[in-house]
Order: sequence, then C-alpha cells, then structure tokens
Amino acid sequence: MLKRRGIVIHDTDCGPYWAQRLESSGLNTVGVHPAGGIDAHLSLASCMEFVKTERFRAFKERVNRAGIAVEFEMHALSWLLPRDLFRDKPDWFRMEENGERDPRFNCCASSRDALAFIRDRTKTLAEAFPSDTHRYHFWIDDVAEAKCRCPLCRDLSASDQALILTNAIAEGVRRTDPEGLTAYLAYCGTLKKPERAEPLPFLFLEFAPIGRAFEYSLFDPDCEKNAEQTAHLPALLDFFGRENAKVLDYWVDNSLFSGWTLPPKKFEFNAGVCRADVKEYAERGFSSVTSFGCYLGENYRELWGDAPVGEYFRILSEI
Repeated sequence: MLKRRGIVIHDTDCGPYWAQRLESSGLNTVGVHPAGGIDAHLSLASCMEFVKTERFRAFKERVNRAGIAVEFEMHALSWLLPRDLFRDKPDWFRMEENGERDPRFNCCASSRDALAFIRDRTKTLAEAFPSDTHRYHFWIDDVAEAKCRCPLCRDLSASDQALILTNAIAEGVRRTDPEGLTAYLAYCGTLKKPERAEPLPFLFLEFAPIGRAFEYSLFDPDCEKNAEQTAHLPALLDFFGRENAKVLDYWVDNSLFSGWTLPPKKFEFNAGVCRADVKEYAERGFSSVTSFGCYLGENYRELWGDAPVGEYFRILSEI
C-alpha cells in the first residue's frame, strides 16, 4: 500500500463540498494549492489570508478528523524574493545571455545575499503554512526554464540552479519546523538530475510530468512524448532516494484539461491509464502518489454534477 495517497486542490475549493468528498475517499493527504502562473505570488498572498478564516479552519478540522493530513503546495519563489527588489538589488536576479539582468522568474542562484533573503522569507512562509506531515512544497517559479547565465551560474544547469534554490528554501523551513522535509520539484526544465549541486539530507523528490500524453500510460514504451518525461526518472530516484519520493501527476487535474480557464470543461477520467501508472510508480519505489484535482469543486458540480473521481480514490487505495 502507498504510504501517502492524495489529491491537490485549489485553496478556493477548501470548503464543505470537498471536505465531504474527502471524508469517504480512502485518501490520507490533501494538498492545498494557490493557483500558479505569473501571478503565483498574488495567489500565495491571498492564500495566507484565507488559511486564517473560519471556512478553512472548519475544512481542516473536518478532514483531519477523517484521518487526512493537510499539506500546502505552491510556486513560491516570486513571493520569497519579491520582484520589486530588483530596483535596489539587480545582482540578486537572473542574467540573460545578453548580459542584462531580468527580474522575471527565479533569480541568480549564485547570489549569497539573495539566498540568505530566501531563507529568511521561507521561515515566515512555513509559519504561515504549517504542514501536518512536516513535508513542505515551496517551489521555484512556474516557468518551463528560466536559469541565470551570469559568469558564476553559466555552467550550472536549470536543475542545478533549482536545487541550490531549493536547498536555501529547505534551510528556511528548518528554522520553523526542525523536522521539516522540502520537495525538489522535477518539472518542465528541471526533470534532469542535477550534476554540480548536492541535495541537503532533508530534501525529497517530487516528480511532476506535466508534459506527458494522457491517452497513454506514462510508461508506455511506444509513446515518445511520455518517454521524454521518464527518461531521467531512474537517475532522479537514485540521486534523491526513494524513501520519501513523491509523484505529483495530473490524472484528475481538470484545470489542465480546461486550459486553466473557467468555466471548467466536462471531465472524463481515464482509469486504465491511471491504474497502470500508479502500479508502475509503486513498483519503482515511490511511497507517495497524488494528482492535481483542480476545477472539480462546487463550480464544476453546478455545471456538470459531481466529478467522477471515485475511481481515482479506489485505485490509490488498492495499489
């Protein structure tokens, strides 16, 4: 049996409807996700206020009573290192090939001052979003690849730079939660194993194959698109270890299938693909499996009725 079986929903969906569905789901983890994209820092700030409300407290108490732990998963770097610092601290931010600094997306992974600032801000972030499992998912920016090309960073891959930033985030988490573990997100441009940076011992792998084809199993040898997503998976598992390794897939992510645009489209669940994927993930040593489950809340029910996610719950409970 998987150690952790979960689903990730938008913070705006944390209310009575999802609480009721989760109570009988057989899952034991729910991730709360402020929306990503270029405005992820604004969504994060809004979520910081939302978790103080009675609506969220009631949701959390209800799912906790059902044996379900609450975690938070978010693209946090633009909040951890606000872009308006660029005016006074341009050397904290990425350098493009043309030698110009650019405040958009991520930062300079070789700036000691920027890393120190990120550590300090992460302490505040972990205080705002305490994890029931001591597992924290504070990711770099939501972009395919945006690495620094300054003289100190030029020879570092996107994965190396992401790991350096994640190490700083992990150190900040530990200032708040001495037991805290922090996710390295293997996603888009960071699917390759880092080569020049080493992970701190309290990091774990979070594998998120967003570029996959959903009509085939992720491990179908005849699907070239999926083979590209899994090509570096064995090396990633060897590098970060299997003990706490986590999958963040997209089988029930109706936000993706709706093009991240409301109103949500009608969702159809491919149980065969999900079952084959989950079985293979478990055999490869992943102890935690979850999927985004966004755009399946009350606004979906009003249009299409209850979302067909019961089979997803059963698959995770059976494998």
